[in-house]
Amino acid sequence: MLTSKKKNDTVEVSVASERAEAVGGVLIAFFAALMAIAQLVNGELEEEMMIAHNRVVNYSSWYQSKSIKESLKESELDYLTALLESGMVLEENKSVILQKVANVKQKIEKYGLEKTEILIGSKHVGQANWAQDLDGEMGRITGVKEWEALAEEYDTATKKFDLAMLFFQISIVLGAVCIIIYDNPKLQKTFIILMILSGIIGVSMSIYGYSFAP
Repeated sequence: MLTSKKKNDTVEVSVASERAEAVGGVLIAFFAALMAIAQLVNGELEEEMMIAHNRVVNYSSWYQSKSIKESLKESELDYLTALLESGMVLEENKSVILQKVANVKQKIEKYGLEKTEILIGSKHVGQANWAQDLDGEMGRITGVKEWEALAEEYDTATKKFDLAMLFFQISIVLGAVCIIIYDNPKLQKTFIILMILSGIIGVSMSIYGYSFAP
């Protein structure tokens, strides 16, 4: 009777262990597929983040070039104003200098509007203040601050996806351990539970990260 009972117990352990191995294998495949999807989405987000960072650099340089031009025109205005105030300009030439001063002031104002549009974007300055075109079209400027905000959002999203993939990897490792310890169904069950919890956290972090994506 004892021998028969031991055989039955052994059979039950074996069946439970095989069942746990099967469940563990299916879960490993499931979470590996989810991790692959998360990696794909994360790769696209990282690419968009790099584009946003490049735009920040390019538009910042564009902004600086407008600032330099504005500074040069301001220096020119100071020179012309000083020239007029010095009395060195003949009366018949004053109209030419005054016209030049008006043109320079107009240029300074234009550079100021262009800088503002490049900095904060066309949609924020309003159509009445559009001053800078992009590829020949007005109102298409995405400002430096907008690109910075986008880059930050993409960065936050990718960090969440990195955490999600970490939990997916932990889940897969737990599943592998579950399969290895085939002679202990109770411990296998514990690892399966931990595996599922880790996978759920990975899914949650993926969804949370995707919510940050613009």
